Amino acid sequence: MRVVLGQFHDPSDELLTFARQLGLAGIQVNTPWLPGERRWEVADLIALRERCESRGLALEAIENIPQSFYQRAMLGLPGRDEDIDNVRETIRNVGRAGIAILGYHFCPVGVVRTGMDDRGRGGAEVTSFDLAAALDPANAADLLVARRNAPRDDSEHLGKDDFAAGGYPDLGVEIGEEQMWENYRYFMEGVLPAAEEAGIRLAIHPDDPPVPSLGGIARIIRSVDALKRAAKLVPSPAWAVELCLGTVSEMGGEAAVLAAIDHFGPRGQIGYVHLRDVRGTVPVFEESFLGEGNYEPYRVVQALRRAGFDGFILDDHTPRLVGDTEWGHRGRAHAVGYIQALIDATAPRSA
Repeated sequence: MRVVLGQFHDPSDELLTFARQLGLAGIQVNTPWLPGERRWEVADLIALRERCESRGLALEAIENIPQSFYQRAMLGLPGRDEDIDNVRETIRNVGRAGIAILGYHFCPVGVVRTGMDDRGRGGAEVTSFDLAAALDPANAADLLVARRNAPRDDSEHLGKDDFAAGGYPDLGVEIGEEQMWENYRYFMEGVLPAAEEAGIRLAIHPDDPPVPSLGGIARIIRSVDALKRAAKLVPSPAWAVELCLGTVSEMGGEAAVLAAIDHFGPRGQIGYVHLRDVRGTVPVFEESFLGEGNYEPYRVVQALRRAGFDGFILDDHTPRLVGDTEWGHRGRAHAVGYIQALIDATAPRSA
């Protein structure tokens, strides 16, 4: 196991230097700022990888393609076959560029929070979610939904989840649970063969928050059982889970986290891990520092080792410390150091 730095759109010189200073050897980039309105081209992906490698850092994975690449496929709208064709070619180009994992989500409404500046330990800023508030139309103006396609010149918003107030996006449709599952099946039947051909893995992020529906769209990847269903729907060695332990903790605390690890780890289906946590589970939770949330991090990393996971781990959604940047350099440095210590403390020792 190893730690990488990620959760940003652009691997700038400053961020690559930061990764080296933290003692890391790998990078994960989230929805990178690459040319292309409908798909990514291989030359741009190679340039992205080589930029990381020029600083002695491996590009371990890309997490998320622009939602516009496959919005019609997620919603089951006319034009979805064109989206799938473009996603297939993007997948092939990711493989041609020598990048092993492509993370994705299947949640058109995206990450939602009802609070952005709740106060955690020592007054650190943390996000929170309350389902009753999220479903109340009176709160629409204050509801926070992550922007997954932040402008390329928006230098203050480097992170993957750039929250903006104003309510749910108007997607023009309402979709129930079984229709959403059918949309997922159709999409995976279209793209998994391309991933197998390209020699890469597609790793799905669970829906955050893991609730039945928001904004009129069912959220299907909301439990460990749902992840198991997703794995079986279109069986493929290219299918994997992007195991966001914070989101799984939102589902059911430590019991859910350990159940997911124990199921997917021995099957080799964990693409990589987000190590973060929350206090509370749906319908109400708030994000927290590692070590004060629902699960015991040491037990969780031990479980990952027992399950045979040997991939990479990264931080996610860290609390914002006093004097922190918008991206959260201080909070992320704390989380990275914590994870490095957990990996070291759980490593097998020679006699």
